[in-house]
Amino acid sequence: MPQLSTPAASAADTPRGRLSPAPVLSRRDSVVQELRRAVVRGTLRPGDKLTEVNLSETLAVSRPTIREALSQLAQEGLLIQEPYRGLRVASLEPAQILDIARTRQALDMLAVDAILEDESGRRMRAVQDCWSEFSRWENNSDPLTRHEAHVAFHRGLWAASENFMLLRMWPVTEAHLTIALAHDQAIRSDPARASIVHHHLIDALLSRDRAQTEEAFRVHTIDSACELVSIIERENEREDDK
Repeated sequence: MPQLSTPAASAADTPRGRLSPAPVLSRRDSVVQELRRAVVRGTLRPGDKLTEVNLSETLAVSRPTIREALSQLAQEGLLIQEPYRGLRVASLEPAQILDIARTRQALDMLAVDAILEDESGRRMRAVQDCWSEFSRWENNSDPLTRHEAHVAFHRGLWAASENFMLLRMWPVTEAHLTIALAHDQAIRSDPARASIVHHHLIDALLSRDRAQTEEAFRVHTIDSACELVSIIERENEREDDK
């Protein structure tokens, strides 16, 4: 039986063991989390199709639970609903990767401004707490652990801003961030570079220098996206030349 992680495989071919069965008393959230992990690990790749029947068997949960989980992930943007073709894992074109990066940059700076304007220091202390937690896991050998620490750190920055709308927008942002990071992980896994970029980012933020912080976020988000897009475009050109 083909492995689900191969590009041509679909959920109909999903073998047991590639996705971990959800807990016996599983609910929608545990299925949602397991599917997110599968995308990060590459078990589910952009474009892979998903079906309720086979996911229900693989994850050992009921089809209604699977249906609710898939609906949530589709609303967040991690999955795409195609008429008459069902659900598939979302994929990103180079232009979309850049759009996400530019939007994130603007939203991140909204969070930064809110953090810097807090004279009590409460919001900055929340940032420091997020950084301390991130530091525990940033060099972990497991790419999934590093991904979750990365996402949690950026979620924590938005939470520290206490901006209601940013927190409401986070689930959709996280879904697209997960897809973008899955692309990045597959193409150029470089934990050392990621660590350096994040250390520069937190140093700039703790300095309370807005211009320095904006530049650090630009390097982290915009420059990184541009580099990823360049790699993707070069690979596409090589494929076209074959």
